[in-house]
Amino acid sequence: MQTGSRKVASKYRVITYGNPALRKKATPVKVVDASIRKLARDMLEVLYNAKGVGLAAEQIGRTEAMCVIDIPAPRGEDKAGASLQLARPDIGMPIVMINPRIEATSGEQRCEEGCLSFPELFVSIKRAAEVTASFTNLDNKNVTVRTAGLLARAVQHELDHLNGILLVDRMSPLQKIAIAGRLKRLKKQSQEDE
Repeated sequence: MQTGSRKVASKYRVITYGNPALRKKATPVKVVDASIRKLARDMLEVLYNAKGVGLAAEQIGRTEAMCVIDIPAPRGEDKAGASLQLARPDIGMPIVMINPRIEATSGEQRCEEGCLSFPELFVSIKRAAEVTASFTNLDNKNVTVRTAGLLARAVQHELDHLNGILLVDRMSPLQKIAIAGRLKRLKKQSQEDE
């Protein structure tokens, strides 16, 4: 997902729509070791450079089942009126989710959503309003969190990436038609960059 602001150097870059790596399903992480911790740090650097709120390993051409999320302090409501509050304000940021899975969902929210792999594209997407997710953290501990609002949306968005599902797959046929030219240009640019 897209927003935020920090700048640091990284050896990775965000790959964009059209790159086949975005369609690959993630491979479960067997052990949380130094290489996974390094990958998490690298992913956070990419996230901050790209001014995003979430990033999945597939978005930098990796296949590990992990994502990072860092949402700025809550500030009221987003454009669609959805609360930006976290379900639990004690959830520290950033979150590194290894082998994440959604355990339960409830409610519904429809909000503008962006994606770092679809630069400068924002579309209205329907998601669950609340999500309970389980994952392994960098200390190799199993964690379960209950999220709402922007954090719930970010969790769902990043887990979609880990399953090879892209923002375009969540769009209505009408939305796809409206942005068909932009998608075609983005895909062509991505293929030229390979």
